[in-house]
Amino acid sequence: MDFHATIELIGTIIDIAGVAVIVVGAIITTLIALNALLRRRGPVYVPFRRSLGRSILLGLELLVAADIIKTVALTPTMESVAVLGGIVLIRTFLSFSLELEISGRWPWQTKTPPQTPKPAPALAPTAEVLAPE
Repeated sequence: MDFHATIELIGTIIDIAGVAVIVVGAIITTLIALNALLRRRGPVYVPFRRSLGRSILLGLELLVAADIIKTVALTPTMESVAVLGGIVLIRTFLSFSLELEISGRWPWQTKTPPQTPKPAPALAPTAEVLAPE
């Protein structure tokens, strides 16, 4: 097997893995959501959407990796690199959008620590409370 055939095979395997992650993730997520829905165990929509988004996000990362491998190693022309740039731009936008949907924050934002509620300050007695009726 020569170099080009090996790189093409590796890229194809990663492509298949990316699609498989999306499909298997969607199936598993749907089964879990249906199970939760039938057993009426709390909310279903938000966890389903987050899990599905994670599957798609991981699959997109693998598809981008496969495109990079194929383009850089096999056909490093200006036209193929420009097409790859467009594909990566679109998939990056999708990834950022999915991350925002899943976590509620942009990927570069730090997680905010959970806020513990502070007890309300004790109020000093007012003249109304102290004055007899």
